[in-house]
This record gives sequence, C-alpha cells and structure tokens, in this order.
Amino acid sequence: MKQITAIIEKNSDGGYSAYCTDEVFSGMGDTADAAKEDLKQSIRHFVESSREDGYQYPEWLDGEYEIVYKFDTQSLLQYYAGIITPAALGRLSGINPKQLWSYAHGKSKPRKAQVKRIEEALHRLGSELSSISL
Repeated sequence: MKQITAIIEKNSDGGYSAYCTDEVFSGMGDTADAAKEDLKQSIRHFVESSREDGYQYPEWLDGEYEIVYKFDTQSLLQYYAGIITPAALGRLSGINPKQLWSYAHGKSKPRKAQVKRIEEALHRLGSELSSISL
C-alpha cells in the first residue's frame, strides 16, 4: 500500500492547509479536518478529471493508499490549545511552558530534540489514555 505524507499547517488567516510532501495534492479548510477532507477531494477530483480527459495518472491512485498526516509543531500546539495547555504539556514533556507558548505563537522554533520531546510526551499520554477503562 502506498503511503502519502501530508503536512497540516495553520494559516495566518486562521484556516488550515494540508499539502503532500512528495505529490502535487493539497487542500484547505477552516479546520484541520476540513483541510484533510479537501485534500482527499482534490485527489478524487484529479483521478476523475484524468479519466474523463483521457490523461494518464499514477497507477497507485487506483489502488489502496494511505495518507499519513503530520503537523508542524506550531500548528499542532495551536490546534490542541483548548485541550492541552502549555503548562500541562510542560509537565508531560519537561519543557518550560513559556517556551512551549513561544513555539505555539511562532516566536521561536523548536530544535529537533525539543520536537522529539513534545512528540514522545504526547505519545505517552495517548498510550496512557488508550489503556483507561471506565
């Protein structure tokens, strides 16, 4: 199965964009979910138009493929701001909440090591939450 990587970013106007790193497809929307759906629609429209007009297109588009979404750090922190505060993420990751706020608001960009700490903290939280029973 072919995997397509798509980056989700929050735009300066408050909307979101999703674009593929190795393909020409993209989408936009008011929310990250809307941008994802627009990206999928863009791919479907490309295939339909190519078929109707008799143009060739990559064969993998007729088979199964998976879109793997990645957030840039700033967009991820903004997207989950109402759920995960800098203080909470700071406790999980060991990163100063003021620094996390700077990342979320574009005042500074995290080094790769900081991105890894954020990602690992979120994965640990996700793992813990997925094992809870009520």
